[in-house]
Amino acid sequence: MISHSRRHCVVELQALPARIGQVRRIVSAQLRHWQLDPLIDRAALGVTELLSNVHRHAQPDKVCTVEIELRLGRLTVSVSDSDPRLPVVRAADALETCGRGLALVEAVSEAWGARHRPDGTGKVVWFSLRAAPAPAAPTGTVRIGVNKPVREPARAVLTAVDAQAVPVAVPVPVPVGTGPG
Repeated sequence: MISHSRRHCVVELQALPARIGQVRRIVSAQLRHWQLDPLIDRAALGVTELLSNVHRHAQPDKVCTVEIELRLGRLTVSVSDSDPRLPVVRAADALETCGRGLALVEAVSEAWGARHRPDGTGKVVWFSLRAAPAPAAPTGTVRIGVNKPVREPARAVLTAVDAQAVPVAVPVPVPVGTGPG
């Protein structure tokens, strides 16, 4: 189930590898919608690591809820599951191939943590990022020009751009076989 409002999105799922990729895409799309493009990579990596931990460690099942919320200039991503065991950051060797998920979450986020759910049925692991909207695309007149000299004969053509006519050099086609031999 997916539900969302203007600044809040919740996805319930079973943390299986195929679903993890889908949720990463949902989080990325939601951040694009909120114009938080600069946070997409870090948020997608963080949610991937948290969901991978649910897949590897959560008992008795892999059902979880991903929640993303934008409030007061801060994006918070949380994953809750029914396993009451709180995660622990392991000191990992640089050559380790597993066990570095929470260290990655810690590295890409500004804050993170874990707590028991208020109803005592599991835990919530979360991280947060400072949220600044993506810079707006520049507005105004778009100028079209030719950056390189045109070798073929050219003629001026008018193109409408932002309700203004702008001359553009357009190459005149040269028939095949008429050039120097």
